[in-house]
Amino acid sequence: MYKYILFDLDGTLTDPGLGITNSVMYALKKFGIYENDRTSLYRFIGPPLKESFADFCGFSPEQCELAVSYYREYFRDTGIFENSVYTGIPELLTQLKERGRTLIVATSKPEVFAVRILKHFGLYRHFAYTAGAAMDDSRSLKADVIRYALEQCGVTDKSEAVMIGDRKHDIIGAKENGIHSVGVLYGYGDIAELQAAGADCIAAEPADILNCV
Repeated sequence: MYKYILFDLDGTLTDPGLGITNSVMYALKKFGIYENDRTSLYRFIGPPLKESFADFCGFSPEQCELAVSYYREYFRDTGIFENSVYTGIPELLTQLKERGRTLIVATSKPEVFAVRILKHFGLYRHFAYTAGAAMDDSRSLKADVIRYALEQCGVTDKSEAVMIGDRKHDIIGAKENGIHSVGVLYGYGDIAELQAAGADCIAAEPADILNCV
């Protein structure tokens, strides 16, 4: 049905929970904030970091800038690999490639980090293009990343593309770009969030994505 399949990274291809929460904990400690409930930090998985530090910690723009820099101190060499590929994802990507689909990554994670993660876990070879956020924040919102991915891959017929992700940002970003979306339930969003955002299809497991696309 779709020729171009766009995938979110965190919570869709890989489970980054440990690395992201450790990185957030590291950053918050720099501000004298000690958070021991890791699950309370799962909300940082998906949205742009500055948005999360502002929304969840009440940080000022200047504090958000500093928090992101602290976050990256830990994430750059340690947190980035405290990660794992979801069961069934390699098989799903192989099947989609065998069916002639063009696979693209569209993530709010900085592009340089996304490429390192995909290469580390042996997933990079499946994708025609990896689109991520810019380190200078000139491209950070999910809608902007999706738009950039579509442009870089020469997608002109929006009906041929679909975005797959686990959070409302993926679904909303897809709608803003005029493409369909699939919400996945094995990541960090839930069915209420994804349906409220307007996901066109819901996949409980990676294998279910085939039925949606």
